[in-house]
Parts: sequence; C-alpha cells; structure tokens
Amino acid sequence: MSTTDESVGIWRTIKEAPAPVKALLVGVFVNKLGWFLQVFLVLFLTTSKGFTPVQAGTALGVYGGGSVIGLIIGGSLTDKIGPRAAVMISMFGMAGFVLAIAYVPNYATVIIVVALAGAVGQFYRPASAALLTELTPQNRQVMTFAIYRLAMNLGTTAAPLIGAALVAISWNLLFIGEAIAALAYALVAIVALPGRKRVAPAESAEPEPKGSYLAVLRDHKYVLFLVCMFINAAIYMQYLAVLPLHMKADGFSTWWYSAMVALNGFIVITCELLVTKVVQNKPARTVAMLGFVLLGGGLAFYALPGGLAIFVIGTLLWTLAEIVGGPTMFAYPGMAAPKPLLGRYVGGAHAMFGLGSALGPFLGVWVWNSAGTQVWLWCGALGAVGLVLAYFGMAPARVDELASVVVEGEPA
Repeated sequence: MSTTDESVGIWRTIKEAPAPVKALLVGVFVNKLGWFLQVFLVLFLTTSKGFTPVQAGTALGVYGGGSVIGLIIGGSLTDKIGPRAAVMISMFGMAGFVLAIAYVPNYATVIIVVALAGAVGQFYRPASAALLTELTPQNRQVMTFAIYRLAMNLGTTAAPLIGAALVAISWNLLFIGEAIAALAYALVAIVALPGRKRVAPAESAEPEPKGSYLAVLRDHKYVLFLVCMFINAAIYMQYLAVLPLHMKADGFSTWWYSAMVALNGFIVITCELLVTKVVQNKPARTVAMLGFVLLGGGLAFYALPGGLAIFVIGTLLWTLAEIVGGPTMFAYPGMAAPKPLLGRYVGGAHAMFGLGSALGPFLGVWVWNSAGTQVWLWCGALGAVGLVLAYFGMAPARVDELASVVVEGEPA
C-alpha cells in the first residue's frame, strides 16, 4: 500500500482509524452538542439573574480570557499526565462549574465560576488534538483533523437549537444538559481513550518535558507559526465583528448578514472534507500560504464598491481559505512538535488562535469606527504578513531542527 494511497480517501481514513480516534471524534461531537454556556451566557445573566448588559458582557469576556489560559494549561497537562487524564479532568470540572453557574448567589461568584468554567473546559482541546496526532499516521493527520473539525462544527451548529428548546422549558435544564454532555465525553475518555504508557527512565529515548513553555519559544520558526495562528484568527473573526456593521451601514437587513454566515457554514460543513482530500498531500507551508492569500484577499474584497455581489464573492473567498487551510493549520503543531512537548506545541497554537479570536473583534470594530471600510484593507495587509510568516515559520526543514529544540531544564 503506497503512502499516497494511505493518505487519500475520506471514508477510508474514517474506517481505518484506530478505535480510540473514532471514540474521540464521537466524544467531541457529543460534547459540542451541549455547547450552551458561551452562546446563552449573556441572555441567562440578563434575563434570569437580572444583571446589566455590561455585567453580562464582562462575564462573557472573562469566559473568553479563561478559555485562552485553559488552552495553555491544557497543553502542559497533556504533556505531564497524558491526554486521557487531561480530557477527564476537563470534562468532570466543566460539568461541575457549569452546574454551579445556575446557583451561585452573586455577581462576584459568577465571574469566578465563569472564569474557571472557561479555563477548565478548554483543557480537553490540546489533549484531544495531541491524541489524534499520536494515534494517526502523519500522512493521514490533515484529513483526520478535517473530520475532527467537521464533528465540532456539526455539534456547534446544532447546539443553539437544542439549547433554545431547553431554555423554553427551564434555564436549569440548559446547564444540566451541558453538564451531561461533558460527562458523556468524560465517559468516552474513561472507556475508550488510551492511558499514558509508563516507561522506565532508563528505557526512555526522549527526555521528559520540564518547566514551562520556554522550550517551545526556543523553536523560533514555530514562534512565527504561532503568530500566524494569531493573525489568522484575528482577521477571520471580522466576519462576526465588522461584517454585520458594514452590511447594516450599506442598508442591508440582518437577514442578508445571516445569509452570509449561513453560506459560510454550509460550505464548510459540506465541502471541507472534499477539499482536504485534494490538498492533504501538499506541503503544509504551501497550503497555509494559499489560505492566507484567500483569507486576506476575501476580506479585502469587501472594501470594493458593488453592493451585495461584493459581500457574496468576498464571503466565498475567505470561506475557501477556511476549508483549504484550516485542517492543515490545526494539524501542523503535531507535525512540528518533538514528542515530549506535543501538548505544549498544540496548546500554544490553540491559545494563540483563541487570543486572536478574543482580541480580533475589539480591534476590528475600533478600526471600523476610525477608518470605515479601510479595515478590510488592513485585513488584507495582515493576510500578507501571515503569508510571509508562514513561508519562514513552516519551512520544510523541521525534522533536522527538532533535535535542536532543548527541553527546559536540560543543558543548552
């Protein structure tokens, strides 16, 4: 069986995936079906708890900040105790904190519990990605991550509808539902995910990871990739922050904006695996660079005059960027990481993407208020910066360079 044959085919990749990989994909999907907190938090705090919109918005921001911290911690946990244990801690902790939000007595306590829910609830993401990397041959990782993204997108798409039905009955049922979804993923981890194999120090061929993320920062090329992840997320999020403001300013109704979002979601869910089948064997750097061309170009296209057609074409372009580059960008940390630092490499990438997702909307709206449609030209320029950083940061000479990455605590 040739390497190329092994890496081609959606159904073959799924069929021949190890049982723990299949279980992880199912677990992530079920967990995302209960992804209610971030979607309904503001509504819950303002309608059920009686807090002000500012207080509710602050709580949502705290949740986002906690999530970024949780991704970093999750990477370290993955390296130290293994992916299975990190997933279990994340899901059991998330279930407890989500239930607590419904019953805490005051705003200060809400903020604390929301921050903890945001942090602990994200431990599983570096762990899941690291486990996919460990259990999947490298020539199938891009397709496997595309399937992983599909499972998350399907669950995330259905969650608001399920949540709305639960809210119609009871707010408490919403939080119980999310807790049950988290516990279901924890059960999958207990039953189906492999534990860390204990290796005697004398038998270990690689040093144990020590200390902090400083070892990751010594990999200067990978640091450039981390900046790519930040830029990617920061400009991508403008479809949620600036695009609705722009369309409203041009006289289009909320329905038309919703149509753009729905167009993106439909194409990602229906086409990403098919596109991944084509690009999965291409060099990761080439795919990432093409993604930045399409992302920056699609967003910059919004700056042109032309009415609705400009919004449709721009949306198609940056959606194509998402389905072309997304699976490769999220699979790359596993390809780049030395095995003892796999969790930290993955956690760092997810954290930088999360940080860009959190700061991007704020920065985009600020530029929109200051410069109007020029914000899209800035997005195009940042896409060009991301392309250059991907060229240098994802250079193919990674195998030889991994040996030079010194684990913190070892002699330099």
